[in-house]
Amino acid sequence: MTDAAGAVAEAGAEAYPRIVAALIRVTGDWTLAEDCAQEALAAALERWPRDGVPGNPGGWLMTAARNRAVDVLRRAAVERRKLRELALLTDPEPPPTGGDVVDDRLRLIFTCCHPALALEARVALTLRTVAGVPTADIARAFLVSESTMTRRITRAKTKIAAAGVPYRVPAGPALVERLPGVLAVLYLLFTRGYDADGEPAFATEAVRLARLLHTLMPEQPEVAGLLALVLLHHSRRAARRDADGNLLTLDEQDRSRWDGQAVAEGVALLDRAGDGPYALQARIAACHATAPTAADTDWPAIAACYDRLARLRPTPVVRLNRAVAHGFAYGPGPGLDLLAEARAGGALDDYPPALAAEAELTSRLGDRVRGAALFRAAAEQVRSEPERRALLRRAADVNR
Repeated sequence: MTDAAGAVAEAGAEAYPRIVAALIRVTGDWTLAEDCAQEALAAALERWPRDGVPGNPGGWLMTAARNRAVDVLRRAAVERRKLRELALLTDPEPPPTGGDVVDDRLRLIFTCCHPALALEARVALTLRTVAGVPTADIARAFLVSESTMTRRITRAKTKIAAAGVPYRVPAGPALVERLPGVLAVLYLLFTRGYDADGEPAFATEAVRLARLLHTLMPEQPEVAGLLALVLLHHSRRAARRDADGNLLTLDEQDRSRWDGQAVAEGVALLDRAGDGPYALQARIAACHATAPTAADTDWPAIAACYDRLARLRPTPVVRLNRAVAHGFAYGPGPGLDLLAEARAGGALDDYPPALAAEAELTSRLGDRVRGAALFRAAAEQVRSEPERRALLRRAADVNR
């Protein structure tokens, strides 16, 4: 990748959501906003290698997208007001005024999370529109095909337009009604940035928007829980890889490189986070973040949190993680029993972490040869090259 192409990718990851949100606010046209943002990125790929990377890459992209939108709207002979507003749209992120902490992206998230849409449709639409996550990646997150997810997103846009949903953060009961969808969006957005092959800007963006949401809704326990969760995970970002870029497990990480300020902030938020799903996950993360060493981790407390989480959200992935926690807290035998229950029905058959969990627990039970084979089998299934290398390294370790 050339330097110019790399600059386009970096600027696009940062500016694309802002551009789309700003154009939707002005034009009300979702497709136009996304098309103009994509065309701006294409123009940058063509011009920056030739003309050089501009001093303000995000501003350049915003201007290019705005100019394209002006051209389209002018040809369509829309009202002059929209053209005037677009003519003034230059900064990729205008600073808030009048004490208003809500920016275009947060307004857009709440617009996407209208109760007329199913929860998964709200999450998928916002990930695609606000974060610019590829449809294929969203489909994998929901365990459906890309074509199925494309149809869901298209139907969601059509329903939003047909319902005339206003572009604003709602008030009163409607605000609380839309909150679960917003929290799910931010959590998946963070996960997209925190994954082994994820875009770090997405994780940073999720933390930023979680802060905005907590400022807007300080009385909501699960908002505090979500912010605590992303802060505690994000605190480990600098220690997750070695000098060669290999992923490191919690046991292998240099804990002195964890962000102590983020850990302290996340732990403090737990006092008002309640006991909802995000708060429980944050409490689990806090058990890891506050342990001086891996050997000091309070696995029984983690297992108890997963017990409560499994009652609230008995998904296959939660039950898988519960099995691992019990395996570390009470021995690999009980963990493998719970893992077998979680895998009943085939929900985790094509899920590499389930194989990796079985490999870890099997190795700890004493069958290191089978454990190594399972780690290698998991490595064959993952899409991420860093994850594949980590699993193969673990296979080699347990087979020694």
